[in-house]
Amino acid sequence: MATTAPSSPRDDARMGAAPSTRALPSAWPWVLAAVMIAVSVTELLLADRKFGLFTGGFGTSRSVDSVAERALFLCGYMSVQTLLAIGGWALAVRLAHGRSGWAAAFIFALVNGALFLGVLAARYQLAAYFSDAMSFALLKQLGGGSLIDAILFGMNEIAVGLLALAALALAAWLGWKSLAKLLPGDLPVPPAPPRSLWLGPALAFLAFAAVIPRTGSDAAHGLNRTLAWGGLTRALDLATDFDRDGYGLFGVQHDNAPMDPARHPLALDMPGNGINEDGYGGDLRLVPLATPLGPQVFTGRRPHVVVVVFESTRADVVGQRVGGKPVAPHLEALAAAGSVTRPAYSHVGFTTQSLKSLFSGQLAPRDGDPSLLRDLKASGYRVGVFSGQPEDFGGIASTVGTREAADVYVEAETLRDKRAFDFAAQGSLLVDESHLVAAFDRTLGAEDWEVRPHFAYFNFQSAHFPYDHAGVGHRLTDRPLSRGEISAANAARVRETYWNAVAHADHWLGELIKRLKAKGVWDDTILVVTGDHGEELFESGFLSHGHIINSQQFQTLLVASRPGMLPSGPIGLADYRAILSAAIRGDGPPGVPVPPFMHIGSLDRPTAIGLAGANGALTSLRLDTGEACFADRNRCGLYASLSGADKARVDAVVARWGSERWRDRHRRP
Repeated sequence: MATTAPSSPRDDARMGAAPSTRALPSAWPWVLAAVMIAVSVTELLLADRKFGLFTGGFGTSRSVDSVAERALFLCGYMSVQTLLAIGGWALAVRLAHGRSGWAAAFIFALVNGALFLGVLAARYQLAAYFSDAMSFALLKQLGGGSLIDAILFGMNEIAVGLLALAALALAAWLGWKSLAKLLPGDLPVPPAPPRSLWLGPALAFLAFAAVIPRTGSDAAHGLNRTLAWGGLTRALDLATDFDRDGYGLFGVQHDNAPMDPARHPLALDMPGNGINEDGYGGDLRLVPLATPLGPQVFTGRRPHVVVVVFESTRADVVGQRVGGKPVAPHLEALAAAGSVTRPAYSHVGFTTQSLKSLFSGQLAPRDGDPSLLRDLKASGYRVGVFSGQPEDFGGIASTVGTREAADVYVEAETLRDKRAFDFAAQGSLLVDESHLVAAFDRTLGAEDWEVRPHFAYFNFQSAHFPYDHAGVGHRLTDRPLSRGEISAANAARVRETYWNAVAHADHWLGELIKRLKAKGVWDDTILVVTGDHGEELFESGFLSHGHIINSQQFQTLLVASRPGMLPSGPIGLADYRAILSAAIRGDGPPGVPVPPFMHIGSLDRPTAIGLAGANGALTSLRLDTGEACFADRNRCGLYASLSGADKARVDAVVARWGSERWRDRHRRP
């Protein structure tokens, strides 16, 4: 009689599991659909929460809120997500070759599900700190022109991301091992998608990618906020850049002259040739610009000069109260006894370029150009530099001469043992104000100022992100936020922490004033205090500076110890050198020749441009999207839809940009 060997528990488990596990291949389309629906819904919910994609909100002018816009958006989004699903399917089947069929489903869920959501989370974390205007060019601005320094500056957030990636890899490995033990090893692998299945979604995506950006619909801008659409359309745009001018056929900034490398977005507009090369403002008409000051030499009785720069300090610091306490009582007293100009505008919204403009008197100075420091050195001043940041950061020292002109040179590199943080980035080396004033006491402050005129430059860095370090006193808040606690959810406490840092800088301003008075040189000293730019503190959902042209990020103020020394606003940082030169000579304030101009990114290839005007007028144009904004009216609209006075305001911004750019391009080396 035939007998059979007893089955093992593992065999029994597999035999018992056979009906359900062998049904896995037929469930493959449902796995595909479930993963894609989950990631798509998550992405759209996050986009609406962060950017007001469908619901709009303060600071959001491009919401997908009409029936037609939403229909266009869904057509484009579904076409690209379908392509993504088919591509993920093909990749999963290829990678699962030679393995059990469950491996394909696991790989698909890992790549199209978990990895997609991880990239999405990283993107929105970056946007939480900065804005959707962020680009490689702006990251380099954060690093003073160095992308490596910008990466080092964000090392804390990058480290968190790397840890999350490592955790995902570990979870995937453990999941793989567990499923290998639980599921049969002989399940059939699902078939790869046939070529015919690619054709329809691919043609639909290509059609939508070409048409939607040309409709002027907000759907195009909404789609660009999604991962797959944004990535694939950028690749298509690169592939269709036939004339190699940097622009193709599939971007919102698409090339309307694909075979003419002289005509494209951000092209240099040639004045008077009847051609609108850049697509804005018609043919360029050059407008008057400020004439840069040449080298200055001061003679006769010369006052001492002290310049103090508060990092990231907004124009509303004077009069600001937290819990009923003044943020900057010493600055307020200085403004009351002397003079104040508000608003003063940074031209770029980043530290390095702002300081270059402040000392050189130019929008885009070059290494070795005339500067206030070189003027004072040539005029016999004893020069001291006391900076809480490295002056070589972003080439500041070589452009304006801080190192070459200084008789006493103290900055974050020479005081590395006093730095507040252990960050590796040069732009993150921060030395507390107390160490700078102590260095002043040991050097310039101990000298006899009656022998020759003295100049001292202080750069107070405490108000720089993350707004707190071990040396900052708790003047306005008992518990400042740590870097890891800074988020939009804590916006009110972020503002308290920021203003507490400004109050710390103001305290040391008061200590410096005491020292000047104690030396008996106060009446013979011109003291000016300014910020290098402003700081947005989540008022419109963003934190930082230099990413959106608005009053919070670009406005600061100028305060002087002498009455009647300053012109009325608005002024730009590039006006400071002429103002100080006139004050040193004992002359009245010079007129401001042109209104302050602003740009995000480089002057040659900016993301946005702006122009200030009288009575708080502030006009900006995003060159990548065509969105024009009138900050004084709290209103934005597409450039193509403007007419009358609104169009004239924006065309004036374009003419100023084109004229500044034309002069810079044709300047002799």
